Amino acid sequence: MNSSPGKLLVISTPIGNLEDISFRAIESLKNVDLIACENTRHSSILLNKYEISTKRISIHKFNEASKTESVLKMLSSGKNIAYISDAGTPLISDPGARLVNHVAQANYKIEIIPGPSALTSALAGSGLPANKFHFGGFLATKKGARGKEIESALSRNETSVFFESPHRIQSTLEIINEKSPDRFLVIAREMTKKFEEFLRGTAFELNQKYKDKKPKGEFVLVMSGKKLPKSFTDKS
Repeated sequence: MNSSPGKLLVISTPIGNLEDISFRAIESLKNVDLIACENTRHSSILLNKYEISTKRISIHKFNEASKTESVLKMLSSGKNIAYISDAGTPLISDPGARLVNHVAQANYKIEIIPGPSALTSALAGSGLPANKFHFGGFLATKKGARGKEIESALSRNETSVFFESPHRIQSTLEIINEKSPDRFLVIAREMTKKFEEFLRGTAFELNQKYKDKKPKGEFVLVMSGKKLPKSFTDKS
């Protein structure tokens, strides 16, 4: 029996294109004793592609509290466990915070294997200032609460980034257009996938575009701060 405690590996996985996974991530997933997945069925697509046959369990937002204790017991017995979410970097608008926090409090080693993130990918493709930015996660589902979040974003000097559903992106653009039609936006859609798209323009322009366009896919909304540097607005 292994007398030394195991470690938790927090591993980033592709946000769309399965070839974006790192060599280190693949080797780690093959060599751990167990992979804790947000959704085992979803993760199996990636794991099977790279012939990773490691045993899997499901840990998601509905069972994270109850499963954390069993993970701690396995770590105490010397098992190395990987944690992956459905896509991207775990904990970034994904479950896993409780698990990682309890593992840290129990003084087990935590190893981070970095990789794709929809947040940083959208910022990198937006062309907007990213030396400072606000990340608001998923916008509120109720229109009133969403309007308040948007008002706060419009008042900031730095770039703001939000995740949004295809079912609400039209409503969100309408709200921004009502409050600040000249605000510059970038919509990143289906990043790293076949139909990846970056749409750029004012709130008015993008609101007009989506009036005649049925939204499909996953969206990241990047909103400019109150004042853009001249280098970002000068087209000469």
